[in-house]
Amino acid sequence: MQLRSLRGRLTAGIIGFTALGLGGSVFWLSWRMEQILIMTHKQNIQYIAGRFPEDIARFRESEDLRSGLQPATDFLSMGNVLLWVKDHDNKLVASVSPENYPDLDVDQILAEIPKYVLFPKVQLIQGRYFVFCSTPLIVQGENLGMVAIAQDITEDQTMLLMLVRNLVMISFVVLMVAIVGISLYIRRSLQPLREMSKMAGEISPANLDQAQLTLQTAPQEVEELAQACNLMLSRLSETWEQQRQLVGNVSHELRTPLTIVQGYIQSLLRRGDNLTEAQREALTVAASEAERTTQLLQDLLDLARAESGFLHLNIGEFILNDLIEEIVSMSTKISKRNIELVGMQKLVEICGDRNRLKQVFINLIDNALKYSPEHTTVTVELRQLSKHVEVDISDQGDGIPLMDQARIFDRFYRADEARTRSGGSGLGLAIVKTLITQMGGNITVRSQPQKGSTFTVMLPLKTKKL
Repeated sequence: MQLRSLRGRLTAGIIGFTALGLGGSVFWLSWRMEQILIMTHKQNIQYIAGRFPEDIARFRESEDLRSGLQPATDFLSMGNVLLWVKDHDNKLVASVSPENYPDLDVDQILAEIPKYVLFPKVQLIQGRYFVFCSTPLIVQGENLGMVAIAQDITEDQTMLLMLVRNLVMISFVVLMVAIVGISLYIRRSLQPLREMSKMAGEISPANLDQAQLTLQTAPQEVEELAQACNLMLSRLSETWEQQRQLVGNVSHELRTPLTIVQGYIQSLLRRGDNLTEAQREALTVAASEAERTTQLLQDLLDLARAESGFLHLNIGEFILNDLIEEIVSMSTKISKRNIELVGMQKLVEICGDRNRLKQVFINLIDNALKYSPEHTTVTVELRQLSKHVEVDISDQGDGIPLMDQARIFDRFYRADEARTRSGGSGLGLAIVKTLITQMGGNITVRSQPQKGSTFTVMLPLKTKKL
């Protein structure tokens, strides 16, 4: 699951807020429980600190107020409360040290307790938690020194810490369960979008007229999106069909008058003995352009028929070796170039339209000859595999840049200026790919700059009858 995906972002966001809320709740609850616990003991300490001067005055045995220190101290003696009284010379004059704490070092405790702590606070002393305060001991306006009072809350603090740890562990388990539940819920909620993405990825010009996004039990927003996409696909299908019909109709309507014009020009060239050299040159150029335009219109017409499914293919069984040898022999005679055949020893029988495949290989070999130096060799290699046959047409030309290789099968696309100057229409490879696809095959290209190009045609083998 990637964080860049919608599922990842939703999961991370919801889990983050859930963890933040749960952690904040645990932290606040722990802090609040500790405050309640400590507040109870602080109130007890404050009560003792406020009552102690009164007890000294009540239990004094003479006019000297100090005579009441020890009786008042003994009167306040209780299980987990410690009390010490120091005079102005920092000498311990009275104390309460319960028998439950024989191991406590009083001097160390008194050293660690600050001199004056008017409001009770919690401090860890000798491995135990104490709530303590230390204030001047003033009895009837006379300052007798300092009194320090501490109450042991170790057991309560330990129980509180254990409770907090259990609460944290429970929160962690709840968070893990929430993560799994949220992840599964978001994945299920986004399932309609994944279905839409899968169906949209399967849409192509061939099935654009039948493409519809259908969802089951999808949220209302996703259903509205699917309906909008279906409406868009319907409009695209209509536009695509109108474009194909326009191309086919225009190509068909223009081909006839151009053929007539071309015929008249050629007739004029054959019979025009009194034409000047400039006139003959102009008519020759016009005839050449008319022929090229007529061929372009024929290519457009074939392409429109193939894309609309009206291109008729005469499928039959034939030996592919014979077809390739025939094409190579003809191309060698016309171009006066060296074309090498490789892997032709084993006969390969396939099912396909022989004439259309002839058009395909003529186009590919013609391109290889056109875009490679005259002194180089074009190689045609035949390979038979388990379920299909591959034909490689390789040249030693300048190659095709990587950024252009994915687009050379698009109509009217030409990779560089050299191909534009060569007179090509940019439809040859588009027609080649369309014809091969119609026969259940595929075509790919491998090329490196200055190392030539290799076009690979893959065709299914003849299916053996059981």
